[in-house]
Amino acid sequence: MREFSTTVMLAALLTGSLLLSACAESRMHLSDDYGAALKQDKAAQIADPDAKYRGDPAGGSNGSRVASAQDRYVNGKVTAPAAARASSVGSSSSNSGPQ
Repeated sequence: MREFSTTVMLAALLTGSLLLSACAESRMHLSDDYGAALKQDKAAQIADPDAKYRGDPAGGSNGSRVASAQDRYVNGKVTAPAAARASSVGSSSSNSGPQ
């Protein structure tokens, strides 16, 4: 009987130690710059509410021009955009290949 109680006591002790080890907080060692990339990405995606821009304003930021463009659109008198064409930089018309 004494051997049975020792076995039960040992089993209870092992079970208790396993249960208590589940509550232990384990921290992995992370590098010092952990999360820096995420912080940089978040900062890059947040617009500056007090941004100051130099030079010409964007095309849609002039209210009177936008209003006149909307009026032309409603009245069916839209200004056609300028034709786009390919660049001719570096092209030549001579055929100097093998014959």
